[in-house]
Formats: sequence, structure tokens, C-alpha cells
Amino acid sequence: MAKASALGRGLGALLSEIEEAYDNELPKKGGVEEIAVSKIRPNPYQPRKHFDPESLAELSESIKVHGLLQPIVIKEDLDGYILIAGERRLRASKLAKNKTIKAIVVSVSDEQMREQALIENIQRDELNVIDLAQAYQELIDIHELTHEQLSQTVHKSRTQITNTLRLLQLSEKGRKALVDGKISAGHAKVILGLEAGEQAMMIDSIIGQKLSVRDVESMVKKIKLPSTLHTASHEVDELNFTLLKKHLSSLGYKCSTKGYKLTLEFEDNGQIESFLDLLS
Repeated sequence: MAKASALGRGLGALLSEIEEAYDNELPKKGGVEEIAVSKIRPNPYQPRKHFDPESLAELSESIKVHGLLQPIVIKEDLDGYILIAGERRLRASKLAKNKTIKAIVVSVSDEQMREQALIENIQRDELNVIDLAQAYQELIDIHELTHEQLSQTVHKSRTQITNTLRLLQLSEKGRKALVDGKISAGHAKVILGLEAGEQAMMIDSIIGQKLSVRDVESMVKKIKLPSTLHTASHEVDELNFTLLKKHLSSLGYKCSTKGYKLTLEFEDNGQIESFLDLLS
């Protein structure tokens, strides 16, 4: 719990500083500045990997007409600046051919910069569901948080966090199909328990045949059914091994079992011949 509290305090201070800068436009380092776009590098910890081109184009047109209403947040680096918050705004400004951009310069550590990028995207709902799951997992790994502690930190329900994290069990093809909107989150949850090859087959079927979530549930049950029957038959075989082993031992044969295999040990050829007679 101490880790979660420390995380909360550190982020709280950083978020308050940025919020105050947005409200007053007077952060300690001198307020909102006009910074050359060419001097700003992307945040290496940005969890968001997908930016909708149409949405960026719309934001770019808005910036051309009205200007940038909310500055981005950056930190100084050796030969320029590193972006902390506002990658959509920076990309849209580049698209609008702007040479400079309004920015707030703050002093933060690399760890704070990483956390801020994760938290900002999570709280603003700017991530697709796979990037969101990876952002959750990254915060959990960095600070060794439980799902409940993460829930308190990012102000999302524990159930939502747990269900989102489960989507990381999808194959690469499954993740891409979900991000591209070719399958729904409902489809994804149904196929989670399948092997990668089975997931691929189901995804192709969903896309090609326009299957509903209920259709997929029925198909997945049929895929899992043979496995269930196979397991049940193995349980019976294992019980029979116990009886068979006792019987063979009573006849003087050494035997051992491992998993679903029974191994016989023979002392000489005579014992093999005796065993063959027994079988006949």
C-alpha cells in the first residue's frame, strides 16, 4: 500500500502543477512559451500507439482557425525539449504546418514523465483498449500494485481494470483485430481461452461471416467440448492404471506409472515369454 500512496502523492503533485499552469498560464518556469516544433521530441514513454488520422485532421483544421487553445507540456533536454503531455496537439500542429507551438515547460524526472504519460492517457480515455491494458500493466509492474491499488490511483473500477487486463491474453492477431474494430470487446472476451491458432480461425470467421457474440459463444463451446471429453477419459484411464498396476504386481511384474503411461520392467527373456502367455 505504501507504494500506491507514494505513487499517488508524486503524481498528484505533478498533475496539480500542470493543472495550475493550464489555469493560470504562470508556471514557475515562466508561463506559456512559444517553442519551435522542430525542437520537441516525442515522449519515449507514450503508451498510445494509434492516432486516428481523421481525428488529427479535424484538430489540425481547428488549430488553423482558432489557434491552439490548450498548450502542451514539455521538459527541457540537452538539445531541445521532450514532450510530456499533448501528443495529439503536437501532431495536429505539425499537420497545420505551424512552426511554433504554445508550451508549458516543467521540471520533472524521467519516472514522473513516464507516469504522467500513462495517467494522462488513462484519465482522458485517449487509449484504445489494448494500449489501455498495456498502460495498466506497466503501472502495475513499475510500482508492484494490486488491481485495487491501481483502481484507487487512476480512478477506474477494479472490475474494469481486471477485465481490460485480461485482453492481453489475446494473440497478436486478436489484439490487432480488436484495435482495428474488426471484432468487438465482446467477441474478444469469448475467444480469450483459445489457443492462438484457434483464435485466428475464430477471428477470420467473425470477420468473414459477420458472427454475433452469441454465435461465437456457441462455436467456442464446440471447440472446447472435445478437450473436456478427452480430459474425462484420461481421468478414468488413470484410475484403471491403479488397478492394473496392482494386478501386475501380484503376478510378479515390476511396473511404474507417470501421467497416462504405464511402464513394465522385465528381468529376463523368460519373464517376457511368460507375459506373452498371459496376454494370449
